[in-house]
Amino acid sequence: QMQLVESGGGLVQAGGSLRLSCAASGRPFSSYAMGWFRQAPGKERVFIAGISRNAARIYYADSVKGRFTISRDNAKNTAYLQMNSLKPEDTDVYYCAAKFVPLGATVIPTSGYDYWGQGTQVTVSS
Repeated sequence: QMQLVESGGGLVQAGGSLRLSCAASGRPFSSYAMGWFRQAPGKERVFIAGISRNAARIYYADSVKGRFTISRDNAKNTAYLQMNSLKPEDTDVYYCAAKFVPLGATVIPTSGYDYWGQGTQVTVSS
């Protein structure tokens, strides 16, 4: 089992920034692609950013492209989501997720993740 623990959420004014962290343990972190999702109450969880196991490839949903930056530090077993220029519509619960991918693969899965964090609330006030 892999454990994922998010941190860094909170309340911020529109235009502000937050940095989410996702600390992993229990499995070799570098063997997993990492993704960030968000979910509003009563809505489906939406994939917003992903990074391949060696950070060679990165993907952003159009809704966050140019404002959010995903990264990872395999030495620290941690993934990050830097969120800038936040908007009220970015208010959601944010989840990190991990999916095993074979050595040499640079895929960024958009679904079918193996492990999930507990989520962290991000609230952007207008």
